[in-house]
Amino acid sequence: MKNNANIQYRQVGDYNIPNLILPPEEASVTLGKWGMLHKNYLMQHKKVLFTTLLTQGKLYQHCAEIEKQAKDMYDTLIEQMKESECVTEQLKEENQLEWVCRMQNIEARAREIVNNEIIFN
Repeated sequence: MKNNANIQYRQVGDYNIPNLILPPEEASVTLGKWGMLHKNYLMQHKKVLFTTLLTQGKLYQHCAEIEKQAKDMYDTLIEQMKESECVTEQLKEENQLEWVCRMQNIEARAREIVNNEIIFN
């Protein structure tokens, strides 16, 4: 192993390969649905950004921030759509099937908006 400018190398055949050690990320960061979706998107479609965040030890912190933004936006959209479309507890009591159908529609639209605005952006 050679040491050149504080970089440790190991010899593999005829090549000197640097021993890279990733900086530790916060062990307490757990990602939910939105954070994992964003992480997978970065890994598949934004490889340079993914690698940069990973090597700087900021990937999970970044995805956790996206998780919070997405969750807040999703919850806000659901409430706004419920209010504007009169999907109330009274409707739930009177016609559960109608309430379920309308809520599923609202949730699908909110998911689509969050995906386009935050997750896949």
